[in-house]
Amino acid sequence: MDRDLWLQLGTSPEYIEKLRLFEALTQKWTQRINLIARSTTGEIWSRHIEDSARIFLLAPGQPRLWADFGSGGGFPGIVVAALLQDRGVSTRVTLVESDQRKATFLREAARQMALSVDVRAERAEAIAPLGADVVSARALAPLDMLCAIVERHGSPDTTCLFPKGESWADEVAAAQKNWSFDLEAADDPGHKGSATLKLRTVRRASRDSQD
Repeated sequence: MDRDLWLQLGTSPEYIEKLRLFEALTQKWTQRINLIARSTTGEIWSRHIEDSARIFLLAPGQPRLWADFGSGGGFPGIVVAALLQDRGVSTRVTLVESDQRKATFLREAARQMALSVDVRAERAEAIAPLGADVVSARALAPLDMLCAIVERHGSPDTTCLFPKGESWADEVAAAQKNWSFDLEAADDPGHKGSATLKLRTVRRASRDSQD
């Protein structure tokens, strides 16, 4: 456990226990459905839960609505919901996951952890615009495609949090052919060369910038 991380978050012992429950649920359900890569089941806490907590640290303090797309095994969405609830913040959390089995897992995890989340078992493009203050997605799609999700479900003021691997700079360059945005890249201390991309003011690039 990264004690410095949890001290920085100020997470209560009660919610550490809820996240330990989530760790156990993830391990159990991964034996039946592919929530996470089976090669990482021994690293759920460090590789998935703590990575999700680091994403949470980059978000604004009290968003009205946090939408997590491609929620899959609940990273970062379920972890985010737990940390927000622990802080007493009234943020609504929507988890979008088109795979029905994974959506069932998300609902069951939220029920057992007593978390208030809205699980949408639909594709992002099929949902009415959410108007989210924060949009997150982990291992869902290239940045270019994520920007299209933000265009539909966010606003110019939306904070976007997208963890990416070592080739993140290439994804940024490809996305900038079609999109304009303000970007901060926060180094990922757990994965050398990786970064969480924090985007604001996502909008279609003008024709002049594309030429």
